[in-house]
Amino acid sequence: MKKEKQFLLDEIKEQLQRSPSFLIAQYSSFGANRANEFRRALRKIGVDIEIVRKRMFFKAAEELGIPLSVDCQGHIGIIFAGNEPVEVTQSVLDYSKGNDSCFELLGGRVEGHVITASDVKRLSQLPNKNTMRAQFLGLLEAPMAQTLATMEALLTSVAYCLENKAQGEQQ
Repeated sequence: MKKEKQFLLDEIKEQLQRSPSFLIAQYSSFGANRANEFRRALRKIGVDIEIVRKRMFFKAAEELGIPLSVDCQGHIGIIFAGNEPVEVTQSVLDYSKGNDSCFELLGGRVEGHVITASDVKRLSQLPNKNTMRAQFLGLLEAPMAQTLATMEALLTSVAYCLENKAQGEQQ
């Protein structure tokens, strides 16, 4: 293997090892302007995309023991999702819908687990971490708030009864 190819292979392997989550996107009709616009949109959420050769990518994944079974015909890009794959997946699919479906997500790896294209679509329908945290806290807080409201109602009703009794005695 030539030095350049080995260097490229090592670079891809290093990126795959560093990123716990990545998505594989197959793109078509993705010109330079649209690619730069997409990169800017991804950078806003702290994510990067790498356009790589299919053979090099799959060879690097194989050498790292990542069992990818993705069928792709065209060019691919690897979107390194970092620690927030749900938000990244949602952003990527929203961008694709708004731009004539210029690419398709084929699968990837999320926190060490290989996922398929259907898994990617299901992942995009989940709420992100902050939303799930808020929902969970709301779930924990609801019974306490209801208990507090009941206690306040009881105390208020006792106070009203005492006030009515005091007014009745005065008359």
